[in-house]
Amino acid sequence: MQLGAYDLPNNVFVAPMAGVTDRPFRQLCREFGAGYAVSEMVTSRKDLWQSLKTSRRANHDGEPGPIAVQIAGTDAAMMAEAAVYNVERGAQIIDINMGCPAKKVCNKWAGSALMQDEPLALSIVEAVVQACAPHGVPVTLKMRTGWSQANKNALSLARSFESAGVQMLTVHGRTREQGYTGFAEYDTVAAVKAAVKIPVVANGDITSPEKARDVLAFTGADAVMIGRAAQGRPWIFREVTHFLATGQHLAPPLVAEVRRALLAHLQDHYSLYGELTGVRSARKHIGWYVRGLPGAEAFRDTMNTLDDATAQLRAVADYWHGLADTMDRLPATGQPADLEMMA
Repeated sequence: MQLGAYDLPNNVFVAPMAGVTDRPFRQLCREFGAGYAVSEMVTSRKDLWQSLKTSRRANHDGEPGPIAVQIAGTDAAMMAEAAVYNVERGAQIIDINMGCPAKKVCNKWAGSALMQDEPLALSIVEAVVQACAPHGVPVTLKMRTGWSQANKNALSLARSFESAGVQMLTVHGRTREQGYTGFAEYDTVAAVKAAVKIPVVANGDITSPEKARDVLAFTGADAVMIGRAAQGRPWIFREVTHFLATGQHLAPPLVAEVRRALLAHLQDHYSLYGELTGVRSARKHIGWYVRGLPGAEAFRDTMNTLDDATAQLRAVADYWHGLADTMDRLPATGQPADLEMMA
């Protein structure tokens, strides 16, 4: 798949998720077959660029290209300046966030709230595209189907954004009003794809190889983007890419392979966040990896009391070592049933 000057290895992408898709997680997903990864959203507020939180989100040390950075904000000039700031620090693609449904983002009229003000949304896109053009940096954009069921305007915005120079659109098949409840719909994604000539990426409720195949077929989209289904299951990317290429399922991963991957992920996580923050923020990742597995609840209860990296690593290694004594591979399902309702 082509995006600007970049040849992407496949059309199965990992979604930008605040608090999740940091550099260690992006690299892990790429190693397990994701063809493209976008950073967590970075604020356009200049006064926060030097904050520890933003500097971690903008960390791309050792990350394979193309490096894509998502920016969020409500002011066209500030967004343009933020785009250039990140380009000067290694960003090769700039993605505009018009899809985040979080209240703390939308209450400031950023994220998907921008879809309520089409002139403002378009002015931001035009400013960012103009700022990136001299650097040869493509601009992409992620949005929802609309603000509410009564205000689905993704189609009209998509046409405007394409005309303004956006080179790829990702559409999550829910409105801002839905958040992550209910089910994603793909009629709007299909309509957007039919209306524009640039690549369109379908996002929302893509949790299995079969779902990826069906969404691509129904919408005509050029790629799919997987978010929460990859939490604790990063090998979903190789499962999907293999299935799309062959129509055959890969065997579930070996327990020993997942153990190695998780321990490496944790060490990379600690290196980015430091021990104190790293141990605490790693707990959610560890919990995702073990959900639905034997003894997971008791293990999580113990693991959540540990405050140093050595003890956490040892507990994780011991749990997965014990699991390897009872099974060679993870169960074929690999996820709880309600994951089918997640994005």
